[in-house]
Amino acid sequence: MLVHEFLASSAKKSPGKIALVTARGQSTYEQLDQESDAFAASLLQGGLVKGDRVGIYLGNCRETVVALFGALKAGGVFVVINPTTKRDKLLYILNNARCQALVASGNLVSKDVGNLCGGVPSLKQVYLVGTGPVPPPAISFEESIKMQKKMQLPPVIDVDLAALIYTSGSTGFPKGVVMTHLNMISAATSITTYLENTPDDVILNVLPLSFDYGLYQVLMAFLFRGTVILEESFNYPFQIVTKLKEFHVTGFPGVPTIFAMLSKLDKIREMDFPALRYVTNTGAALHAAYIESIRKMFPGAKLFSMYGLTECKRVAYLPPEELEHRVGSVGKAMPNVEVQVLRDDGTPAGPHEPGELVIRGSNVMQGYWEDAEATKRVLRQGRNPWEKVLHSGDVFRTDEDGFLYFIGRKDDIIKTRGEKVSPKEVENVICGMPGVQEAAVVGIVDEVLGQAIRAFVVRDGKKPLVEKDVIKYCVDHLESFMVPKSVVFLDAFPKNPSGKIDKKMLPDLASPVSPPGESQK
Repeated sequence: MLVHEFLASSAKKSPGKIALVTARGQSTYEQLDQESDAFAASLLQGGLVKGDRVGIYLGNCRETVVALFGALKAGGVFVVINPTTKRDKLLYILNNARCQALVASGNLVSKDVGNLCGGVPSLKQVYLVGTGPVPPPAISFEESIKMQKKMQLPPVIDVDLAALIYTSGSTGFPKGVVMTHLNMISAATSITTYLENTPDDVILNVLPLSFDYGLYQVLMAFLFRGTVILEESFNYPFQIVTKLKEFHVTGFPGVPTIFAMLSKLDKIREMDFPALRYVTNTGAALHAAYIESIRKMFPGAKLFSMYGLTECKRVAYLPPEELEHRVGSVGKAMPNVEVQVLRDDGTPAGPHEPGELVIRGSNVMQGYWEDAEATKRVLRQGRNPWEKVLHSGDVFRTDEDGFLYFIGRKDDIIKTRGEKVSPKEVENVICGMPGVQEAAVVGIVDEVLGQAIRAFVVRDGKKPLVEKDVIKYCVDHLESFMVPKSVVFLDAFPKNPSGKIDKKMLPDLASPVSPPGESQK
C-alpha cells in the first residue's frame, strides 16, 4: 500500500463514511477521494512531473487534506507549510524544495501572487483557496477541482518520495526531511498497532498539519478508516472539550501545553467522556503532576507517553500500565523499530549511563533534502553494510529494564511544544530588529513546554527596548512556537577565547528584565 492508497482503499470499503469533520462541514471518504483525484488531474494537466514538489500553505482545513492526497496521487511530493510562516522563510522553503506547484490561502497570498511567483522561479502552478479575488497567474483551487476529470495517474512505488517535512537546523535554515511512502507507511502502521486503532475510532486533532504529530493523525485515521475531527487551532479550550463529548471522540493527541490549559478549566471536572479510549503525548516526557491531572480529567482513558523526532516520526512509547512505575520515561522502541543508547566511542552504554539514542527501522528518513553534509552527520553506517541508522542527537539513559529516559540535546537545538527550534534562526530575526546589537537564544527547562525559549539581548544604545518590544517583533517575524517566552537584557555577552558568545554562562545571568537604560550584568 502507498500513502495515498490509505484514502483510496478506505473510500472503496466505506464510501459513505464520514472521514473528516471541519468547521465548515463533513466530508465522506468518497468525497475526499474524488476531490483528490480531480486535484491530481489538475496538477498533471498543469505540467507536474513525478517527483515534483507541491507546497501547501494552508491551515487545518479540508483543502489541505485534499491537496496532499492529490499531490501523492499525481506522483508528487507534498510540503505542508505552517500558515504562520512569514514571507522570507516561506520563500526559502519553496525555493529550497523547488516547488512546482503551490496551494495557498487567498487571505495569505492573493495580494502578492505576482511577487511570489517572481521570487520562486520553479513555481508554475498556484492554486488559491477561498472566496476572494484570484489574481493571475493563480487559479481557484475549488474551480480547478470542479473542472477536472479523472486522468491516468503515474505509477508510484513505496520507495518513491512522498513528503518533505521541514524542521529547524543548527545553521538557522530549516532542513527538509525526506520521507518515502515506505517511511511513512512504516511509522503509521507501527503507531496504529500499539494504539490498537479500529474503524470505530474518532480522533480529535487540534495540532497543526504542518507538524508531523498533527499530520499523522489524518494519515493514520485514513489507514484504519477512522474519523478525524480537524480543529483549526487550540485557541478555545472549552470548545475543544465540548467536541470531545459531542463527537464521542475515542482518541485525543496532545502536548503538555494543551493539557496544562485544559486542566485550568473548572467545567471539565464536571464532565465525563465515556467514549474516550486513549490520550497521547509526545515532545516531552510527562511529569508526575501532569499524569495525575490528565487522569483526573479523563479517568477512563489510557495515557500514552511517547517520544519521536521528525527524522523518523516516532521512536518509542510507554505502555499505560507502566506510567506510575516509570515516571519520566518515554518507554521502549515501538513495533518494527530498534534503538540503542551509545557512548561517544560507539559502544553500548550501560543502565543509567548517558549516551546518544540511535534508531534503526524502515521509518527512518532518507536524509535531508539536498544537504549531503547534514545527512552524513546523522545517518551513519549500521550493523549491516546496506543500511544506515539515525543518530538522533538526543542524549538518553536506560534503566535496568531498558526503558528510555530523555536527558537533553547534544547540540543547542531547543525542543519546545513538541517542535524543534534553531536558536540561530531566532537570533537572526532578533538581530534584524532596530535597537539590537547582539542576541543569543537558549532553551530553559520548562515543565509545560519541555523547554522554554529565552532570548538575551544587548542593545545598541540607539533605541530604547523593553521585553514586549522584542517579543512583538518576534511574533511578527516568526512562527508562534519560535517566539521567546522571556527576554533578558545585558550590557555585554560573556565570550569564550575565540570571541564567540559563551551560551553556557547565560542561564546564570538571567534575572528580571530591566527597563531601558538599566541593562543587567
